[in-house]
Amino acid sequence: MTDEDYMREALYEAQASSARGEVPVGAVIVNSAGVIIARTGNAPISIIDPTAHAEILAIRDAAYRTDNYRLNGTTLYVTLEPCTMCAGAISNARIGRVVYGASDLKGGAVENGVKFFDQPTCHHRPKVTGGILATESAALLKAFFKARRK
Repeated sequence: MTDEDYMREALYEAQASSARGEVPVGAVIVNSAGVIIARTGNAPISIIDPTAHAEILAIRDAAYRTDNYRLNGTTLYVTLEPCTMCAGAISNARIGRVVYGASDLKGGAVENGVKFFDQPTCHHRPKVTGGILATESAALLKAFFKARRK
């Protein structure tokens, strides 16, 4: 599978989040063999947890499934550029690569904002690829917020 294929899986999770009334962000984690080991979407409203971003939930699930809090050699696909909290979790989990869809000029912390992985105190710096299916990811977010403003 390609980066676009995995990102489509993350977009599916984002759509499911939107259907639950959550901000449509989805994430999947893929192991070194190319197998999806975790998939989820945002859930802070439904589980009443401000840390329940898609990335955090996927990291928790992948760590549980692999019985290891280190996720070396994995790739995280997420539809929106991770925030500072999620970037910290990605670093602590030692995820090898992050692929994201839409940039987040306001809340992003990877290539925008604090640029977490560029900080000298960052424990682990994954490889980062941004902009994969960015148009689709951004359109889903825009449609969600447009509908909420009505």
